[in-house]
Amino acid sequence: MSQFSSWALRSDTEPSAIRGEAAVVPWRSLTITMNGRPPQPPLVHNTVRGLLNKLTMARFDPISDKIIALVNTSESETGGRTLYEVVRLIFEAAANQEMFSEMYACLCGKVVEKISPNVGDDGILDFEGRPVSGGRLFRKHLINRCLEDFERSWAAKEDARIAKAAVEQNKDGSEGALHSDEYYAVQKSKRQGLGLIKFIGELFKLQMLTERVVHDFVKRLLGNVENPAEEEVEGLCKLLTTVGQDLDTPKASAHTSTSRASRRCP
Repeated sequence: MSQFSSWALRSDTEPSAIRGEAAVVPWRSLTITMNGRPPQPPLVHNTVRGLLNKLTMARFDPISDKIIALVNTSESETGGRTLYEVVRLIFEAAANQEMFSEMYACLCGKVVEKISPNVGDDGILDFEGRPVSGGRLFRKHLINRCLEDFERSWAAKEDARIAKAAVEQNKDGSEGALHSDEYYAVQKSKRQGLGLIKFIGELFKLQMLTERVVHDFVKRLLGNVENPAEEEVEGLCKLLTTVGQDLDTPKASAHTSTSRASRRCP
């Protein structure tokens, strides 16, 4: 029986109700790709985004199964294009919908378990020079994406600070400043940054990221201890409140496993 009933998240709220839902490609349209040929990029993008918009606690298993089935149609690919796009879209959804980050982390855990071992990428090799495939490849993409998106967010902070300064300087008591492009850019950057950090914490709690990786993020957020930026303090608080007692405990050393924590996921 699904353990979603024990989640703190609401099962009657859809992510698509919070973000405008993209056009959904009906799942039946994927049947044309199931004859040994991987789906084309536009079909992957539209279908996965549509499925992610429909993903809820109540429909976790059927929707996640469809996403995994699509990933597994890419067994004949040599560059891992489909899997990379799926990871990118999951991160995009998680960053934009912080309240569903635990659900998206559980989706990642299920993909690691259920992905075909024949899904590979000739461009990503292990220490013995062999292509990485299956769950190991997906987890590799997860780690890389965490680092890349965090670095990208870090680089965007300066732009956000400049935009915020412009908003503060142009405040004149009118509503114009609150509806300026600069204001929305600041708010979007902040929201996505906190969403990413929350998602990173949830991945760690489900044993998808190691303690060392999380400590690296903590160190980055503590880079300016004497005069920290507001968003860095908020990000650090978000990360520490998410991982809680799972960090720096004897159990944390076991966070190299790729199995899901059944107590958190269905």
